[in-house]
Amino acid sequence: MPQSTQFPNLGLAALAQAYQTTALQPLELLLQLRQQALALSDKNLFIYLLSEAEIQHYTEALAGRDPASLPLYGVPFAIKDNIDLAGVPTTAACPAFAYTPSVSAPLVQALINAGAIPLGKTNLDQFATGLVGTRSPYGEVPNAFVPAYISGGSSSGSAVALALGLVSFALGTDTAGSGRVPAALNNLIGLKPTKGLFSTTGLTPACRSLDCISLFTLNCDDAADLFDRLATFDATDAYARPNTYTNRRRFYGATPECFTFGLLQFAAGEISDDAQTAYTTAAEHLSAMGGKPVTLDFSPFAAAARLLYQGPWVAERQLATQGVAKNAMLPVIQTILAGAEGQTAAHAFAAQYQLAALKRQCDQLLEGLDFVLTPTIPRAFTRAQIAADPIGCNSQLGTFTNFMNLLDYSALAVPATFNAEGLPWGVTLFSHPCQDVKLLNFGRALHQLSGLPQGTSQHAPPQHALTPMATPPGYIDLVVCGAHLNGQPLNWQLRERGATLKAATTTAKGYRLFALPDGKRPALVRHPGTQAAIQVEVWTLPAHTLGTFVAAIPPPLGIGKTQLADGSWVTGFICEEQGLADAQDITDYGGWRAWLAARG
Repeated sequence: MPQSTQFPNLGLAALAQAYQTTALQPLELLLQLRQQALALSDKNLFIYLLSEAEIQHYTEALAGRDPASLPLYGVPFAIKDNIDLAGVPTTAACPAFAYTPSVSAPLVQALINAGAIPLGKTNLDQFATGLVGTRSPYGEVPNAFVPAYISGGSSSGSAVALALGLVSFALGTDTAGSGRVPAALNNLIGLKPTKGLFSTTGLTPACRSLDCISLFTLNCDDAADLFDRLATFDATDAYARPNTYTNRRRFYGATPECFTFGLLQFAAGEISDDAQTAYTTAAEHLSAMGGKPVTLDFSPFAAAARLLYQGPWVAERQLATQGVAKNAMLPVIQTILAGAEGQTAAHAFAAQYQLAALKRQCDQLLEGLDFVLTPTIPRAFTRAQIAADPIGCNSQLGTFTNFMNLLDYSALAVPATFNAEGLPWGVTLFSHPCQDVKLLNFGRALHQLSGLPQGTSQHAPPQHALTPMATPPGYIDLVVCGAHLNGQPLNWQLRERGATLKAATTTAKGYRLFALPDGKRPALVRHPGTQAAIQVEVWTLPAHTLGTFVAAIPPPLGIGKTQLADGSWVTGFICEEQGLADAQDITDYGGWRAWLAARG
């Protein structure tokens, strides 16, 4: 494994500590990193590296400031060169397209205002069209670990600059996987946020309706911190959406005591042995954390993925490059954009109808799951293999990434393993929109269990005890024991109110369970003196939805308090005494599911 020559650990917490407890100064660090970047010029990481004078301009703004007074004080970061930085050309890896913006993209400016310092603008696949990192007139970006292999793209320079220890984090973009594929191939965290949460003002579009600015970080703690700072509504971005209440940094740091995740099954040869090893390893780690895998049909997701390049969305990429002469673009980019020729408005509407139908199927498959686990890529390619088949290999790389923005999902790439050649392999967790913090919670635990270091360094990610998720403010825990259990007929009443499964547990001793005469509902009754404990689930739902839930409960059931095995008293179902007339005592079965199974 190659070693970076970084001075401190560049993770956000470690760097903040170095500034506060040592004599390290931002200018000293940034100039050192700039020299390291110059020494790595053969790797084609940067299209524009800031000069010493330009760096000093940013560090002077920090002069006299207490490092603790700014959340990103002196933090070096890199910017993909399709995102604007004031006074520096934006090229999108096409010299003929270049322009120099007078203001930075709002996302970039927010980072600078928080004390972060840009090191430079990074190389990319031209017009962010590619998942390979080889489609640039500024040169190919080799993999940070095994240079014969691709780095992944299109955010190639951002990923490798971070992996080699030149910055603390990097901005990429992710329309079809450009922020996840390079993360997987370079041992990094790659967060593709929910579409619209990060402002795309100041971004050169690839497919404007699908584009996301993404984050490359060394660990999930850093991604969670940056996410919370950047997921702010931008009224100048027509595709912006507000961040949800629970999608915040203060809810980051713990995982549910039990959870369910989607698991894919692969035919022989469908993915490489290395991809299968990484996938199996990650699934085993999740199961060890208490996760329950559920086999998922991937075919509708795969059908949606094919629409991105085999449907009319290629015309949106062509629209983004209008005004650029064809001969100013790389031949492979010309070939891809030529796929838009002949596409009509009718084709676009037909594809939208097809996508809507697929989204309905995919959303239904996600019901009851906390997230789905996929490989990030099905196989890795050498740069020579990409040169021999640039479009075919690229298409394979998007197998598990192309559908995410079309279906409006959140996604997180997490390191999993290294293969025998020393090449990193990653996996991806994805879920419904605005589940970013939940994914980061699971990603943090998964990254920690992998035992892998950060990038090419030997620095381990921050270590944490894997603690159960606390109930967030504005939410209420609810104990259920029957028809509202996960997978049971009335569970939808919880899920449609935004409830999530927090734990599968038992009551304290001293409860009995009855089947009401209709045979469809149980009654949980406190019975001091009995030694029985009943299997239950704890669901967390928004407090403002509890009223409508309670109103739908028919007699003789109601809501009261239930004592759990840990001694806590939690809101749960109770039953009126007269409702137990003719009810069947099923306590000996231990729970509703066991009784149903015994009935056949």
